[in-house]
Amino acid sequence: MDEKIGFTLNGKPVSIGAGGGRMLLGVLRYDFGLLGVKYGCGEGFCGACTVLVDDAPVRSCQTLLKDVKGRSVVTIEALAAGEALHPLQKAFMRNDALQCGYCTPGMILNAYGLLRRDPNPSRAKIIDEMSGNLCRCGTYARIVAAIQDAAREMRAEK
Repeated sequence: MDEKIGFTLNGKPVSIGAGGGRMLLGVLRYDFGLLGVKYGCGEGFCGACTVLVDDAPVRSCQTLLKDVKGRSVVTIEALAAGEALHPLQKAFMRNDALQCGYCTPGMILNAYGLLRRDPNPSRAKIIDEMSGNLCRCGTYARIVAAIQDAAREMRAEK
């Protein structure tokens, strides 16, 4: 019999009767219909599946459902505050840091985790922290600029 796994998803309590051995990526996409969580490599190397668990970026393709029991999971669908985009989302648009958009949700959520830990990262730190997120379109310079832009905006809001 499947255990009920309860957690907070995008600010709302949810519970799912599923084997705790399922990967979070599949549960988010197929059970909850959250298509911003992308399947990339399936090995945790590309970052397309990045979500926030208790505000820290994790690879959902390598995270077991049972590991989020009682925790908070946030996907790109909930990063904005209602209609108001998050500063990272606005900065990615302003800096044209997205082309095909496949990697964008994972990039933004990984950058979110970085900016929570370090609100004023150096360019070198941004490059280092984002090196695990792959962009097939090669917009890396614009992604770094967008993160710097968002960091300035977020610091100014405080």
